[in-house]
Amino acid sequence: MDNPLADIEQYLEGHREAFEDDLCQLLSIPSVSADSRHRPDVRRAAEWMRDEFARMGLEPRLIETDGQPLVYAETPAVPGAPTVLVYGHYDVQPPDPLDQWISPPFQPTRRNGNIYARGATDDKGQMLTHVKSAQAWLAVRGRLPVQLKFLIEGEEEVGSKALQKYLETPAADHLACNAVVVSDTSQFGPNQPAITYGLRGIAYFELHVKGPKQDLHSGTFGGGVTNPANVLAKLLAALTDDHGRVQVPGFYDDVRPLSAQERESLAKLPFDEQQFQRQLGVNGLHGESGYSTLERRWTRPTCDVHGVWGGYQGEGGKTILPARAAAKFSCRLVPDQDPVKIAAAIRQFLEDRKPPGVEIELIYMSGAPGIVVPLDSPSIQAAARAIEHGFGRSPCLIREGGSIPIVMQFSKRLKADALLLGWGLDDDNTHSPNEKFHLADFHRGIKASAWLWHELAAG
Repeated sequence: MDNPLADIEQYLEGHREAFEDDLCQLLSIPSVSADSRHRPDVRRAAEWMRDEFARMGLEPRLIETDGQPLVYAETPAVPGAPTVLVYGHYDVQPPDPLDQWISPPFQPTRRNGNIYARGATDDKGQMLTHVKSAQAWLAVRGRLPVQLKFLIEGEEEVGSKALQKYLETPAADHLACNAVVVSDTSQFGPNQPAITYGLRGIAYFELHVKGPKQDLHSGTFGGGVTNPANVLAKLLAALTDDHGRVQVPGFYDDVRPLSAQERESLAKLPFDEQQFQRQLGVNGLHGESGYSTLERRWTRPTCDVHGVWGGYQGEGGKTILPARAAAKFSCRLVPDQDPVKIAAAIRQFLEDRKPPGVEIELIYMSGAPGIVVPLDSPSIQAAARAIEHGFGRSPCLIREGGSIPIVMQFSKRLKADALLLGWGLDDDNTHSPNEKFHLADFHRGIKASAWLWHELAAG
């Protein structure tokens, strides 16, 4: 059978090196949205994306917000064909700890068939696959078979507040579409592409415990003054029990139970727990009792501490009672759990356990609900065919334990199907040192994306 995209694929093959060079340019920009020192760099990444769309012959614009700008571009409308919104983000996580990187996080390095840099897989590399597939269509045929609307933001890693605010305004009406494509997840495994049909939500917190007006001598005052570091440790420990169950009253009230059919489907996936342990460098797994590892990672809510600080951190000993101690933690949530409701329950839980002599402050930093995508939409079937063209095998259906806060709001605001198509791997060190993206998957993702526009147009 003739290949209807033979000319497109020829262009993709001939531009592999150029595509990688463009990716390296974007990866070299330290667009860390959580660090105010990098605010100019984040904007520089937005301007790079704007210029990239302009080089493709589009007329992009920066939509200014209270935070970082949104980058918007669109191709011409195609009468009778679907309109597709492509969402991604140009901001990245902090690269710390720097001493654990083999090569500098913002000096993209090709090694072992991968590109190593912060943002390689989350999300610059994955997002750019759709940009490059559109470039191929425009260069070869002068138009696409569907209309594409690109919306690339710069605050995904800090909660997407500016974009959420924008979506609540009439100005966002121009984003109307039939489907939203997001590539910010992973394949199930090497050479096993996947369509993600569910994401967990999140509620993110910072907890401060404040005691005496200054650090105190632990010998002189120990036993007579409440130690904020001790209190912090006890409060954090109280959040979960030894079996992985969150102890906050009402936490599980709205959790949507897994159906027997879905548990059976997840159990059939070729998941090797021993290999998973070797991949992570651990000698055992732990989580909520009564659920498999995949179920715990993808479909059950959790509570985890991300960072703790307070007191003396230098070399040697210093016997003090610290005046302050603090921590960052979050809860991953599942569909039907309300992050605002969860935040209120946690606040009450901590206040009820506060001893005399300290004050606590719980800062609710950001939150988003979980989502499950219907599997019977024509868009899902079109995506499955496109992925088979790009990767050489049909995708499996999986959930993802991470969160993409804006996906639920897109679904509600635009009333459009969400296609969560991940080209990364779960060992890509997302949010960790030595983040990578397999270059073969970068190119396969571009090819699958090019086919996706064809398959969506075909219906």
